[in-house]
Amino acid sequence: MKVVRLHGPGDMRLHEEQKPSPVAGEVLLKVGSIGICASDLHWFCEGSIGDATLRRPLVLGHEFSATVVDTGDPKLPVGTRVAVDPAIPCEQCEFCQHGHPNLCSNLRFAGHGQVDGAQREYMPWPGRCCFPIPDAFSDADGVVLEPLGIAIHAVNLAHMQPGMAVGVYGCGPIGLLALQMARLAGAAAIYATDLYPHRLEAARSMGATAVFQAGGEEAAQILAATKGRGVDVAFEAAGENPAVEMAVNTSKPGGRVVLIGIPSDDRVSFSASIARRKGLTIAMVRRMKLTYPRAIDLVAKGLVDVRSVVTHTFPLSAFSQAFEVAVKREGIKIILEAGS
Repeated sequence: MKVVRLHGPGDMRLHEEQKPSPVAGEVLLKVGSIGICASDLHWFCEGSIGDATLRRPLVLGHEFSATVVDTGDPKLPVGTRVAVDPAIPCEQCEFCQHGHPNLCSNLRFAGHGQVDGAQREYMPWPGRCCFPIPDAFSDADGVVLEPLGIAIHAVNLAHMQPGMAVGVYGCGPIGLLALQMARLAGAAAIYATDLYPHRLEAARSMGATAVFQAGGEEAAQILAATKGRGVDVAFEAAGENPAVEMAVNTSKPGGRVVLIGIPSDDRVSFSASIARRKGLTIAMVRRMKLTYPRAIDLVAKGLVDVRSVVTHTFPLSAFSQAFEVAVKREGIKIILEAGS
C-alpha cells in the first residue's frame, strides 16, 4: 500500500509498505479522505507540536473517513463507511472513568508520537472508535466531523446562552465550525476576525454579524460594535498570541475566553492585569469528548455546513502540493484522497 511518512521538517516521502492486519478489537479500514489540520502543519513545518517532537518517520493524519474491509465486529460489517475518532482512550484511568476521555492518562492519538495516522491506504483501528455515517455523506464530510467535534467541545466549555455576543478570532476550519455552533446555540451577534479575506467571506456566509481583517485595529472595531461592552464569549482559534490578547481585550467583565488554537512556540501570553480586573474565565480546549454522534446528527439534519469548509482536494500522491497550499493558507480545509 502507499504510505506518506514525515521524516523531518518539510521532508515527507511516499513509501510502499505491507498492508497491515487488525488485531482483536480492531477493524481494517480502507482510508477514504484525510484532512490536513493546523496541528499537521506544526509537525510538517517544525517537526514538533507543543512538547512532542518527531522521533521516527511518522504517518500524519487524524481527520479521516474510511470503509471497513475486514472486521470481527458485528456492528461494523464489511462495507460500512465510517468517520473515525483519532483518539484511543484507555477507558480505565481516573479521567476516563469520570467522563473525560480527552484527558486520558494513557491516550493514543493518530498521527502523534508512536501512533501512525491516516495518510496511507489501509490502517487498523479500534472498532469502538469508528462511527457509521449516512450514505448521503461524502468521504470529505466524514473528515470534517473531527474538527466539528472540537468546535462542539469548545462551545460546551463556553457555557453559551441564547442572546450572547460572541467573538471568533481565527476563521480556519475549526473557527468557522465554532462560529456555526455559536449561532446554533443562540448567539445574537458574532464578530469574526482573520488575516485572510477569503476566510472572512466564509465567516460572513456562515452567519457572522460582522467581520474584521486582523491587522491591529480589530479589537477597537469590535469594542465599538458592542458599544464598549465587549463580547460574552471569545473563541481564539488562530494559535497566535495577538489573537489571545485580542480575546482578552474584547471580552466583557465576567466573560469567558476559550482557547482553541495551538501556538507554534508552545507559549500563550496575555495581559494579566486586564484578565484579572475583568475577572475572566479562561478555558483551554483539549481536543473533544463524546461528540461524534452529535456531530453526525447535526450534519445529517442540515444544521451545520461542513461541505463549504472544504476548498481543495488532492490525491494522496500529491501530498507535497497539498501541504504547500495548506502552509500558505490559500484555502480552508485541504483534503487528501487515499483512493486516488
